[in-house]
Amino acid sequence: MNRIARAFWLSRPGLGEIRTADLPEPGEGEVLVRTVYSGISRGTETLVFRGGVPESQHAVMRAPFQDGDFPAPVKYGYLNVGVVEEGPQELVGRNVFCLYPHQTRYVVPAAAVTVVPDTVPAERAVLAGTVETAVNALWDAAPLIGDRISVVGGGMVGCSVAALLARFPGVRVQLVDADPGRAKVAQALGVDFALPADALGERDLVVHASATEQGLSRALELLAAEGTVVELSWYGDRRVSLPLGEAFHSRRLTIRGSQVGTVSPARASRSYADRLALALDLLADPALDALITGECAFDELPEIMPKLASGDIPALCHRVRYTERA
Repeated sequence: MNRIARAFWLSRPGLGEIRTADLPEPGEGEVLVRTVYSGISRGTETLVFRGGVPESQHAVMRAPFQDGDFPAPVKYGYLNVGVVEEGPQELVGRNVFCLYPHQTRYVVPAAAVTVVPDTVPAERAVLAGTVETAVNALWDAAPLIGDRISVVGGGMVGCSVAALLARFPGVRVQLVDADPGRAKVAQALGVDFALPADALGERDLVVHASATEQGLSRALELLAAEGTVVELSWYGDRRVSLPLGEAFHSRRLTIRGSQVGTVSPARASRSYADRLALALDLLADPALDALITGECAFDELPEIMPKLASGDIPALCHRVRYTERA
């Protein structure tokens, strides 16, 4: 069995490299996983790649199996699908999802992996972490039957939220984004699309995920009286200004933060494992393939990440494929 792993590291902001490491023998209750796919969550991972995690958030932003510290050198990532090669018999040979960085093989506790259902292909399972974020957001948002809902920001998280909202009975969902190319994604997900200037108003609920000041301001403008914006964006070290002196008070609007690091208080009886298992079950829907907009080989990551960070490669989820064997 190959005991040498190769991993993608951010050596300094804006510069990545592939490093090798010796793997330990898996102990009792541990698994050795060979990665087959990982996913790049463009918003968060490119922010990390640019060195944009504020010092006050270094501890909060740590990934479960991160090595190193912000801003660099650091091994970061959390969308990993692989095959268990060693470990408990019931797991050997199974596809599993793990919140692990971009690495060819790794050893983790068996409790850290979640079996991918047979109904979900490994290629799509890389979306599990982002769909889990969407699940938590909708637990926070608590949409009601027949609601008029907009999702502002057609990135990976926003599209995941829109995809799940499309299944709610009677709900009218509109995805709002400045990129007209997102209209095709919206169509694949079964929701309407609008550019910001053309977006429908008088919305009961707006989920904001554009990570821009303009997007959050527009989200507030779209609300009906007593409406709520659920804020999913992560701004890193950027400050955001809002028009809270206009109709914010007279219309009794609400802005509520949502973050996947804590299970929504609305579902306090559910565990992190319950939430992730639900996200994987929801990935049986092939419509979610629309969120994967690019793919590269693992060895190409040092060249691909700067292009994703700069926007030269427009992407929702960029998938990474691995070809190494024992």
